Amino acid sequence: MNPFEHAMLQLNKAADLIKLDYNFIRLLEKPDRTIQLKVPVKMDNGSIKVFDGYRVQYDNTLGPYKGGLRYYQSVDLDEVKALAFWMTIKTAVVDIPMGGGKGGIKVNPKELSFGELERMTRSFARALAPFIGSNVDVPAPDVYTNGEIMAWIVDENTKVKGEEDLGVVTGKPIEKGGSKGRDRATAMGGFYLLQELIEKVFNQDVKTLRVAIQGFGNAGSVMADLLTELGLKIVAVSDSKGGVYSTEGLNLAELKKVKAEKGSVTEMNDVQKISNEELLEVDVDILVPAALENQITEENAANIKARVIVELANGPTNPGADEILNKMGVYVLPDVLANAGGVTVSYFEWQQNQENDYWSEEVVLSRLREKMLAAFEDVWGKSQEYGVSLRTAAFVSALKRITQRIDLSQL
Repeated sequence: MNPFEHAMLQLNKAADLIKLDYNFIRLLEKPDRTIQLKVPVKMDNGSIKVFDGYRVQYDNTLGPYKGGLRYYQSVDLDEVKALAFWMTIKTAVVDIPMGGGKGGIKVNPKELSFGELERMTRSFARALAPFIGSNVDVPAPDVYTNGEIMAWIVDENTKVKGEEDLGVVTGKPIEKGGSKGRDRATAMGGFYLLQELIEKVFNQDVKTLRVAIQGFGNAGSVMADLLTELGLKIVAVSDSKGGVYSTEGLNLAELKKVKAEKGSVTEMNDVQKISNEELLEVDVDILVPAALENQITEENAANIKARVIVELANGPTNPGADEILNKMGVYVLPDVLANAGGVTVSYFEWQQNQENDYWSEEVVLSRLREKMLAAFEDVWGKSQEYGVSLRTAAFVSALKRITQRIDLSQL
């Protein structure tokens, strides 16, 4: 099953539950606009290489399209369409006035020099310029993109259009119009939700809870810090090269040092080495997938021992696995809610750019917490009302918000 088929199954499951008018489903089964772009780049050796670029603008019922740009070798149209649809749901779940979009380039950025990366980004920005803007479509960083790349896009967009539009992207460096708190937002949002879920699910001291985190990038490492500060024990962590496990708990400071100096957590000494697949099945209370899509499947779902899963990654659990986990009584904080802290603070950045008013980190995180907890209570309530998983409840919440704003009589 490709990612977009996966997304449509989720849509139809929630729509059937609330007996949604099929006309709304027809509208949401297709994106508003699919943009495929050629991205020509002059390489360091003087040759020209042409990369495939994409931007899918899925739905703008609630506001300008919003969603990241990723540089990754698996990027294709089905993946980008699915991610754009999930972003449409995500912005609606946390009740921010933005729609859903996604984009990227099919490339392995690790194979590019710094100069090639910048030239590719600027070429992409020129191609995207007619389709993006602070009141139209607002990209952001995603897999293997960052604040510096966003700054290049703003600069190139300014050259093309002849005027600066700071809100054309979010996730910018603070000195170039970015928001404080953005670098921690995805993990912070998931952390606020997990604290609430722990109170509802675990009748035990948090210091006895064990956690495994798949993916030790920004979101995964920040979540590890936050949970350690709360008193939980991080017993397993992985990155793209594999993982490490210790029943006694991992030393995060040492782990970060090893990762920074040697490139992978697997270089850490005196711990058990495990694969990314094995990490998902270790004996823990809480599992945090913070890597890529389609990690939890029908093949391994029954082997998962965690009682709570927090999806900091996009689409880590496929529909078949979802059914298995639900029958097992596993609480899954779904990606469209669990990792929505990132897009929420991206919205805050956009808002600050529009108003030329910049907030302290304390204000940003306070407003983030308020948004995330309101969304959690809404989703938890719908889960209880309909007797469904948190994922289906989140989709129900989003669909109700979106369809309330669509006037079918105008079509």
